[in-house]
Order: sequence, then C-alpha cells, then structure tokens
Amino acid sequence: EKMLYDNALLITVFAEAYQLTGKNEYADVIRETIAFVQREMTSPQGGFYSALDADSEGEEGKYYTWHKEEIDAILEKDSELFCKVYNATDRGNWEHKNILWLQKSLDEYADELQMNIENLKKILNKLKQKLLSARQKRIRPALDDKILLGWNSLMITGLCKAYASLGDAVYLEMAVTNIRFIENNFWDKNGEWKHTWKNDIAKYPAFLDDYAYLIQAYIQLQEVTGNQTYLIKAKNLSEKVIENFSDEQNLFFYFTTSVQEDIIVRKKEMYDGAVPSGNAVMADNLIYLQIVFDKPGYRTRAEEMLYTLVKAALRYPTSFGVWCALLQHVVHGFNEIAIVGPLFKEKLKEVIAEFIPNRVIQSSVYAKDEFPLLAKKENNEGKTFVYLCRNYSCERPVEKISELRSLLKWN
Repeated sequence: EKMLYDNALLITVFAEAYQLTGKNEYADVIRETIAFVQREMTSPQGGFYSALDADSEGEEGKYYTWHKEEIDAILEKDSELFCKVYNATDRGNWEHKNILWLQKSLDEYADELQMNIENLKKILNKLKQKLLSARQKRIRPALDDKILLGWNSLMITGLCKAYASLGDAVYLEMAVTNIRFIENNFWDKNGEWKHTWKNDIAKYPAFLDDYAYLIQAYIQLQEVTGNQTYLIKAKNLSEKVIENFSDEQNLFFYFTTSVQEDIIVRKKEMYDGAVPSGNAVMADNLIYLQIVFDKPGYRTRAEEMLYTLVKAALRYPTSFGVWCALLQHVVHGFNEIAIVGPLFKEKLKEVIAEFIPNRVIQSSVYAKDEFPLLAKKENNEGKTFVYLCRNYSCERPVEKISELRSLLKWN
C-alpha cells in the first residue's frame, strides 16, 4: 500500500540526509519518490491523493512485482545486468516473485562490474523506464482519491525540504500549488478548516494533526521563499489551535476541536504513530514562532509540554521521536539566521541548501521591525548580509556562505 504520508516523511528524511552527506543515492531517492507522487497521486487541481491499494486483481503486490521471465522478455540482452543489480531471480525474493531492490549501493555494483558509475546509472534508468512502460499496461491498484489536509501539509513540508536540498524549482512550484489548493478548498465560509476533500466537497472539522502539520507547512514555505505572509498565517492558525484545542490545564491539545459537538470523549495523543504526534509538532511550531514573533508565552507552553513528557520520551525514544528532537533543539539552542538585502533570494537558496539543524530562517529585501530577526538590519551599501544570531544577539554580518559555515562551527 502506497500512503501519501509515508512518501512525504521519507522525502523529508532523505532531503536532510542528502544535505548532511552529499550522497547522490539519497538525491536519487528524492527525485524518484517525488516523480512517483506526481505521476500516481496528484490531482489535476494540485492536491495529493491519500493512497494506492496494495492489491490489484485480488493479489497483493501484483502491480509492483515481477517474474524474472517477464523481465527477460522486456529487457532481452540487458536483463542479466538489471537482474543482478536489482536482485531478481527465477525463484523470486518475495512469494515466488521479485521486488526490485538494491542489496548494495550502485557505486559498489559499478566497482564490481568494472563500469563507470554514471554510465551504469544511465543504463539502469533506461531499463527501468522500459519496465515502467510495461507495468502501466497492467490493471492498476485502486486509488483512494480523497485529499486530506494533514497529509497534504506533510507533503508540502517534504517538497520544501527537497527544494532546499536539491534546488529544483518544480518541487517548490508543487508545494505552492498545493497550498493554494488547500486554501481554496479546505476553508469554509465560517472560517473553519476541514479535514477531507473529495468531489468538490470539504467535510468534517479539521483535527489537531491537520492544524499542526499545516502550520509546519506554512513555516517551511516561508523558510524557502522569504514570504512572511506564510508566518502570519502560521501564527493565526496557532492562536486558533490554542483557543479551540487546549485542555483544561492549557498545557496539551486535544485531538478534536471544542466546536465539534458530536464527540463523546476528547482524546489527547502524545506519542508518534504512523505520523508524528500532533502535540509534538505543535510544540515545535510554538517554539519556532516564539522566536519569529518574540512571544515568550509560546515557548513557555511548549517547554512545559516537553518537560512533562521528557522522562517517557527518554525511556521510549522510538515512540517520542519528535519530542526527542525538540528536546535536543531546546538544549542546544537555535541558529537564528536572517538574510537582508537586494540579493536575499540568491543568498537564501545557498543557505537552505546547507544542513543547519536547529535553525530559524527569515529573509527580506529590507529590514522589518515587526519581526525581531529582521529588525534594525538596514544597510546603505546595497549589499546583502547574512546574520547568525542566538537569542536575537547577532554575530557580525557576513556576505559569503563559507563565512556563515565558519560562524556555525564556532557556535
């Protein structure tokens, strides 16, 4: 089964892994995953469908798996090379059929086969396209074509991360198209967000996860575009969450809104499941927005949420991954980066390509006093400066990204 949220979260992970390591195989996974989402899970309006079934013709995996003789017939003389690399055998590697997968890196195969790595990639990509063309003639798995607010928001974040790491403008265009689709279709005339959309109808009040992921998506869109309007929207949504989802102690958030009247018991979810905990993502959002808008109450609440769960998170980290990452951010502090000047877009593209954990990024042509990180950063030289700050206390501004890297090493 191909779930939208799985693909969105994997794109995010591989984008950061590529920034950290520079390994081309990670970049390949990003490109191929997004191409799959474009081809198989994108609506004409720019929304992303929820899932593709695992079954077709009553058989699990039939659409995606291969008998070796099928591969031989399609690839002919090139089949031996392809099957060696992708572990396809006469006996099969899964229920007498073959799932195509790499047992080791393409670099290792290139050395083993005494081939140039780029030439090997070119050959394999050509062969994969032949198999893809043949596969498209099969009966397709059923498509779950409802469009969910939260899962689409996760995909926006993934696309922003992919754009940051690879610089492909198509990914940013997909993200911007999707947020426009969301804003046009998931917000009703009463100013309430909906959870799901299908056949031009949005239904059911949005849940905490929907809001938390949407706020996160707005934050990521701002980071990669410099458009502060996204931050204003993120802040407004956060206020709505605080008003309508807070528990009686004004600490954690319920999964359902207070305006939804058909709920017998309002639950609170703290741990990560198939998707990140809405409470954890919301805490992370509040800390980010506290830095952007200088709202100490946001940070106070987020830290109280975190400290209430810290013992459980440290004891069972695999169930509290987002909380653990947030704890690391709070302990180590944030790299507050401001880019101001006429060439901010060019500098921004360079900065977001770097792996900079625990970061908050804002950028603009001019200083903007309504945002603490952008305030009082005018210059009369017509230059574009990059500022690295901690708690709004900034190092000397620099012009080159290499200089920013040096500052980050010392901080």
